[in-house]
Amino acid sequence: MPNYRRAWIPGGTFFFTVALADRNQSLLVSHIASLRQAFLTVRCRHPFDVRAIVVLPEHLHAIWTLPPGDCDFAMRWKLVKERFSSDIRRADPRHRQIWQKRYWEHAIRDERDFDAHVDYVHGNPVKHGLVQDSRQWPYSSIHRRGAENPACTSTLIASIRE
Repeated sequence: MPNYRRAWIPGGTFFFTVALADRNQSLLVSHIASLRQAFLTVRCRHPFDVRAIVVLPEHLHAIWTLPPGDCDFAMRWKLVKERFSSDIRRADPRHRQIWQKRYWEHAIRDERDFDAHVDYVHGNPVKHGLVQDSRQWPYSSIHRRGAENPACTSTLIASIRE
């Protein structure tokens, strides 16, 4: 088993890619309300700012900033995955392994790196051929861009349209 090394940076900003185990499923968009609730529940107990997010049918990309002194994004992802999985299994017990065991994480180094990753997040639906323009994809924080304070994301997850 490889020895994965995570960047533990208290108060850091991170880019994530998290995917379903079965990449042929579309559970993330077909159960967007459950995913939204999982995020909101975890954020209520273990705060973090969602700086950007896009939810595609079988994977999502997100940029989070953790509170000062806190570097435990792994626990937060574990809880989001558990909550979402529980909701899905309640609706359809045939679903077993919903998420890939691992996820990709990258510590954002500076403003340029941050901007590049935000552009990547928001451009992902176009990259995957789901829409021709990023603003056409309803499950994206691109709709919150230009808000008075884009770093303040208390309603970001809720703003992803059904």
